[in-house]
Amino acid sequence: MKRFVLLDTVQIPEDRGALCLFEYGEDFVIKIAGGDGGQLMNTRMHGSEDALAAIPCKKVAGRPGSRVLIGGLGMGFTLASALQHLGKDAEVVVAELVPGVVEWNRGPLGAKSGYPLLDPRTRVLQDDVAKVLKAEASAYDAIMLDVDNGPEGLTQKGNSWLYSAEGLRHCHQALRPKGMLAVWSASADRKFADKVAKAGFKVEEVQVYAHGNRGTRHTIWIAEKLK
Repeated sequence: MKRFVLLDTVQIPEDRGALCLFEYGEDFVIKIAGGDGGQLMNTRMHGSEDALAAIPCKKVAGRPGSRVLIGGLGMGFTLASALQHLGKDAEVVVAELVPGVVEWNRGPLGAKSGYPLLDPRTRVLQDDVAKVLKAEASAYDAIMLDVDNGPEGLTQKGNSWLYSAEGLRHCHQALRPKGMLAVWSASADRKFADKVAKAGFKVEEVQVYAHGNRGTRHTIWIAEKLK
């Protein structure tokens, strides 16, 4: 009988709590320490994390020296998908606030996604993606955000800025012409799609299965910069 085995607990900077890594049979699970027992992510269900990178990266892969930004390393599946769909001259910048999550991906957890941190096209910034977005203008061909459960499912109040009008405005400024923004969410939210459009994007709300072709579906907003 499978059971959860706690492997490690790491602190989230800025006193935002802690994350726990569990082994569950052949899979790994990440939860918030002291939470309600719900899973933030696991290695068995990552179809929507794959799609978060696949959809926008396919659209920008033909651009010479394409450069993309991923907000949130998670279990490495979005990074692995981006690398799969981009060219050899691309650069994938990953902003991950929690150093321990990076270390987990360098350890046994990384095997589940194929150790994408070892790819020479990967550049890791141990920083809040909000700060990274504010640092450069017209810097990326695509931005992929998966830092929480979505605009209406926040587990960390500090992440709310990313889903605000100001945060989306900075995403727009950080993108190159015709750049792509992809935002992951555990649930749909029509109001958020309207907010993305008001920030200067042509936006589409896509439903993607978390695993296989049935069961739980997640939402990804795919948006193209208009100007």
